[in-house]
Amino acid sequence: MRVYLPMTLPALAAALEVGAVESPIGYAVTPALREWYIEGDSEELEYAAAAAAARASLRRLAGEASGGSDPRRVVVAADVPDRAARPAPDIDRAAVRLGDSVDITLVVSALVDDPDAVDDVRRGVAALPAADAGDEDASFAVDSVEDHELAWYAAQELAALVEIES
Repeated sequence: MRVYLPMTLPALAAALEVGAVESPIGYAVTPALREWYIEGDSEELEYAAAAAAARASLRRLAGEASGGSDPRRVVVAADVPDRAARPAPDIDRAAVRLGDSVDITLVVSALVDDPDAVDDVRRGVAALPAADAGDEDASFAVDSVEDHELAWYAAQELAALVEIES
């Protein structure tokens, strides 16, 4: 099963260092996502799962101290055994609970914001509390982050990406 794990650049650097991705919640094509997106083909369903992980990455950025770095969403794609992920519809229709960390050798790629998204990501992170409280302007700021497509990186490029960005 392909799972999309919400990360940040510092979390990705730590995962590469220890050889495992720590993310108790991932996102995948679950039965609930299939039911919701009944017209979607497999590629569209995968895109929807990755987008859900990107939204979770934004929330993860809000929970981490930026340490002066530019905030960028990161989504790691990994192929895990089906038994390693259980649907978690109480969180999101695409959410899955992972029983354990994901070995770095299972990572196949990552999706990362380009540097030109940083200002919108920063605004989105700042607006999350107000958006959660129902503020429509804040929700617009959060949603505008999704206007930025994430760039694709192969697994073998991730160490170089982290090195360049640190």
